[in-house]
Amino acid sequence: MKAVLCTQWGDPSTLVIADVPGLTPLNDEIKIAVHACGINFADPLMVQGQYQLKPPFPFTPGIEVAGEVLAVGNGVEHVRPGDRVLAICNYGGLAEEVVTTFALPIPDTMDYVTAAGFAVVYGTSHIALTRRAHLAAGETLLVLGAAGGVGLTAVEIGKLLGATVIAAASTPEKLALAAQYGADHLINYSVENIKDRVRALTDRRGANVIYDPVGGDVFDEAFRAIAWEGRVLVIGFASGRIPHIPANLALVKNCAVIGVFWGSYSMNNPLVLGSSLETLLDWYAAGRLKPHISRTYPLDQAGAAMTALANRQATGKVVVTVR
Repeated sequence: MKAVLCTQWGDPSTLVIADVPGLTPLNDEIKIAVHACGINFADPLMVQGQYQLKPPFPFTPGIEVAGEVLAVGNGVEHVRPGDRVLAICNYGGLAEEVVTTFALPIPDTMDYVTAAGFAVVYGTSHIALTRRAHLAAGETLLVLGAAGGVGLTAVEIGKLLGATVIAAASTPEKLALAAQYGADHLINYSVENIKDRVRALTDRRGANVIYDPVGGDVFDEAFRAIAWEGRVLVIGFASGRIPHIPANLALVKNCAVIGVFWGSYSMNNPLVLGSSLETLLDWYAAGRLKPHISRTYPLDQAGAAMTALANRQATGKVVVTVR
């Protein structure tokens, strides 16, 4: 089978396509013919050696896929050969086949490209807002990086949960997309002060929940817009700088800073991850979610897909098509 290979730490442009041996599922494993692979910030970080997981060389990046089940190992009963599924793997997704222990059937109305870009971004926002922040109807949610992969899903899910959503992004075009997904108010943080605008929009109360996949200066500014007993969700650091938490402000505001590492649920509590995704797939089947795929790339341009995402040149999801 053909696969994208990382043979040394470096820029995604160093990735190569090679023929590698096919795979055989072991106990509890599922072998999938990959039709599409979603690209996430973890992928370029893994290729650069900056991710917490460092597979041995050579390895194939890619942590979420969609495709058709080819075979299952002993102990697998919830899917069978021929089923259309989305799946999560530690790595290995940018290939014609992958073996994993986590896969779920997808609705008949969901195509493979949509399915490949669904689990990580929707799963992250759903668990962050429901399990970690306990976002309640009537509360105010501030979403930073609101047109990115996870940001846009946070806007969409926040509205479904009954929150007033303030979307913050760096361009008018990105804000227009967030508005299409239900944002009630918009902040262009390239030219507007986040703290001042949030306080003006909330009668000086601040945001009950801040959802931050950006970090850096944007986090520093937004943190000062948190409401009393608010919750700040640390999702990631797309800006490249990990911010320092102002502990004195956390004390004064009685607020909580909450980390959200979605992938850790697959190791520590997979039942939470599975239940969340089943809920989200039901919402999709009911027409309540409208995933946004902004770009697709063929397998031999997987490096370019990662670069576009890392440079924040895309909105919503970037997906590599394999078959």
